[in-house]
Amino acid sequence: MKPPNLRRSALVAGAAVWLLFFSVPAALAEGPETAAFPSLISALRIEGPMDFCGESVPLEDPEVRENLEKELLLSVWDRAQIILWIKRAGRYFPYIEEVLRRNGVPEDLKYVAVVESAMRPHAGSHKGAVGYWQFLSSTARKYGLTVNRYIDERRNIYTATEAAVRYFQELYATFGSWTLSAAAYNMGERRLEAEIKEQRVHNFYRLYLYEETQRYIFKILAAKQILADPARFGFHLSAEDLYAPRPVETVDLRLSRTVGVRSLARAARSDYKKIKDLNPQLRGRYLPKGRYTLLVPPDAARGFASRLQAVLQQEKNDGSQRVYVVRKGDNLSSIASRFNVSLPSLLRWNRLNASNPIHPGQRLVIYAD
Repeated sequence: MKPPNLRRSALVAGAAVWLLFFSVPAALAEGPETAAFPSLISALRIEGPMDFCGESVPLEDPEVRENLEKELLLSVWDRAQIILWIKRAGRYFPYIEEVLRRNGVPEDLKYVAVVESAMRPHAGSHKGAVGYWQFLSSTARKYGLTVNRYIDERRNIYTATEAAVRYFQELYATFGSWTLSAAAYNMGERRLEAEIKEQRVHNFYRLYLYEETQRYIFKILAAKQILADPARFGFHLSAEDLYAPRPVETVDLRLSRTVGVRSLARAARSDYKKIKDLNPQLRGRYLPKGRYTLLVPPDAARGFASRLQAVLQQEKNDGSQRVYVVRKGDNLSSIASRFNVSLPSLLRWNRLNASNPIHPGQRLVIYAD
């Protein structure tokens, strides 16, 4: 699934409804906000009914209420993190909500991305999960994401969200419950199926699960409570305070040779940093030959291919970029010396470290240092 062309006008329109949640009284907008916010005790006064994806949360169960209160307290206490949640939601929720609606799955699933990664593209876990939706590489590939040395689409909000929706749809087909599907998303469907079979219970709130998963659903519920009504918890942000969706266009690339990111940036009439920020799935400083979809700033898609060809021809003529195929007997120091570049630069360009072995046939990109 390639991301859509998103222009500023369309993004603003798409985000408008969500931004209305954060309008503030005129008195607050006119000057600095005072450091007054509700007490933690009042934040715990949860009134029902409450649901997740339309499935009732049994607040009448004292244990359920206690678990939810704990996660609310821990979340609200970290006020800086909550403010970042709210600000990032302004950028990402409009797109995530649109994908969820288009696929007929509940909007509440957007809070999974909040709990999983705080909506950060480069978030990672000690288990190897990466990106907005914290996919393991094996799961990511199963649901159509590219994960290799050069591209990691777990870090791309567009492709990763589409993959997460497909995963949730399969989980729901298995469990028939969105709450259990979210639990399976955290702990794995096979492990959850085994617990359901062992305990003979098909209700998340009555299952004894690993502590991480037991807390997981309540973290999502806490995020929903806070982000659905931030003012209740003392967070008064205006629409101008939020991070706006980035207006972008897409270009489809068919590269017949290795191309550096800085060449792509020149063709986009942009900066290296801008291209990397718009495309967090790009893991290194170049792309080998192949097909890719690249996000570029507005008005950069038209004529991109011809500009790229011109850039590559210029680099070929002036020798500012080349690709070296490693030969038998080569080492990194000898290659750096041969091309009169520094070893640290050679390592950086190719995402290597000095202890990495190189092998004949390996392709290294080399720029004029």
